[in-house]
Amino acid sequence: MGTPVEQFKVADQTTLRAVLKRVVKQGGEGLMLHRGASLYRAVRSDDLLKLKPYEDAEAKVVAYLPGKGKYAGTLGALEVESVDGLCFRLGAGLSNADRRHPPQLGRWVTYRYNGLNEKTGIPRFARFIRVREDYDSLEIGSEPLINTHNNSNQNSN
Repeated sequence: MGTPVEQFKVADQTTLRAVLKRVVKQGGEGLMLHRGASLYRAVRSDDLLKLKPYEDAEAKVVAYLPGKGKYAGTLGALEVESVDGLCFRLGAGLSNADRRHPPQLGRWVTYRYNGLNEKTGIPRFARFIRVREDYDSLEIGSEPLINTHNNSNQNSN
């Protein structure tokens, strides 16, 4: 039998954040939050939730990658370039509408990720969040500038 996992109650959000920070600092991915009165079930449930830290960042769309399988005929992923010059793919998080009408090349997008790969520096588990309508930049590596275009006639995502 495996090693028992320590279980304990936390009184508030401040304590929860402190425990999460400690676990991550010690090399853990995050916490599993278990509703105290519930029994374990081998299905997705609100009774057992993962809590992992994440970060958001921006990157510039530089290419479109074709979809495969259920995404054949649509966008599979965006190839993006970070402000640090790293190129990587964003496919997770794209809606069907995003895949049919992807952000224009050169547009900035926000993505969410769980830390960086230690060897490559590429974001781990990167997923698309949204197009940054307020960002406009002339080149990678420069700070995004406030968009001076009138966007009042554009649909928001």
